[in-house]
Amino acid sequence: MREQVVLITGANGEIGHGLIRHISSMNCPIVAIDVNPLDKPLRSMVAKWIVGDILDQILLGRLVVEHQIRTIYHLASILSTKAEYNPETAHRINVEGTLNLLRLAVEQSQWQGNSVKFIYPSSIAAYGMDSLACKTQVGKVNETQYMFPTTMYGCNKLYCEHLGRYYSKNYRQLAADSASGPTVDFRCLRFPGLISAETIPTGGTSDYGPEMLHAAAKGIPYSCFVRPDTRLPFMVMPDAIKSLITLEEADQENLSQFVYNVTSFNPTAQEIYEITTKAFPGARISFDVDQRRQKIVDSWPEDVDDSAARRDWGWQPDYDQERAFGEYLIPAIRKQYAELANP
Repeated sequence: MREQVVLITGANGEIGHGLIRHISSMNCPIVAIDVNPLDKPLRSMVAKWIVGDILDQILLGRLVVEHQIRTIYHLASILSTKAEYNPETAHRINVEGTLNLLRLAVEQSQWQGNSVKFIYPSSIAAYGMDSLACKTQVGKVNETQYMFPTTMYGCNKLYCEHLGRYYSKNYRQLAADSASGPTVDFRCLRFPGLISAETIPTGGTSDYGPEMLHAAAKGIPYSCFVRPDTRLPFMVMPDAIKSLITLEEADQENLSQFVYNVTSFNPTAQEIYEITTKAFPGARISFDVDQRRQKIVDSWPEDVDDSAARRDWGWQPDYDQERAFGEYLIPAIRKQYAELANP
């Protein structure tokens, strides 16, 4: 009998690290996939780790044969800034890779006789505000407003949200056997900017927040690429992990939609600067606006409405702005770099 497992793609990224630690503590076998070798401290926490590409059909076919997959956390993607430098490659990985995993989930669902859960992190990049004035005036936006992304990453994420809805609700709807078995149980979170104390940011357009903190702790200069008055919603990595796990555990009958906003706090870049320089008085942070990246950030809402997640599955962040910086980010980042300086 094949072992029942949780599959995590993009497992060596910021979210993957936290998910592996949490899920392994629940004694649930994990199969982890990433294009890079899984970090050594995490290897003992998984049943199997694979260096591979989600575009590799042979690899995915082998997974179907060897494992009974109950939940897929599909984290693998090329983030917003990197995607703009090579949009065609980003599309292949972000969209075709997701399509491959959705197909795998449907096959597993039909073979097992019950729906495989497909947990998909989308992004605030799926939004596209009309103007900076509109962004400031509107304030919080819900899951259905201003769906006009201006980046390849945002387009990819929005399209994959629709793909997930299709595979859950309308897959092969004209085929003679379309009602013969279950399809995928697609559940999507639309994340704000994420800040981690453990891993260094890698290519997100909202990464100016964590980049400030990590640079200050390392004692190196940092030039922030957005205006001081730039405001975006954020949440810390423990809450990101909590939201994914809580959504996965929610009763399907309580879910009124496929895509949910989640958030915690929404500081300006100036506020993050002030918090950082207070914690690290020697920090050398300046503002040197990159107008191209600023334009992208200005197209994203300054806050999001996560009332649907709170209503349907009890979403509630553990960290507000004060606790996020004071109890999690600053102490953990300070400790991390102190240990690196004094091994």
